[in-house]
Amino acid sequence: MQSRRLQKLCLVLLLLLMPLSAFAISLEQAAKQAAQQNNAKVLSARTVQKGDNRTHEIKLLTQDGVVKTVRIPDNSKKKKR
Repeated sequence: MQSRRLQKLCLVLLLLLMPLSAFAISLEQAAKQAAQQNNAKVLSARTVQKGDNRTHEIKLLTQDGVVKTVRIPDNSKKKKR
């Protein structure tokens, strides 16, 4: 029982120590994910920067012929130069 708690604690500490970029999603990954989840084809994909926030905007064409825009946050932080 105590071994299980120790494992969970180690996992939480490992996740907290991972760099934020490990959770980032690329534009290509976001487009693939959006297409799969919506059973659609990607028409276009771009990354929009607003202040410190970046969002991937993917325009999809569903099987019903509907154009749909999906927004997926990019959690990576770009260093300011």
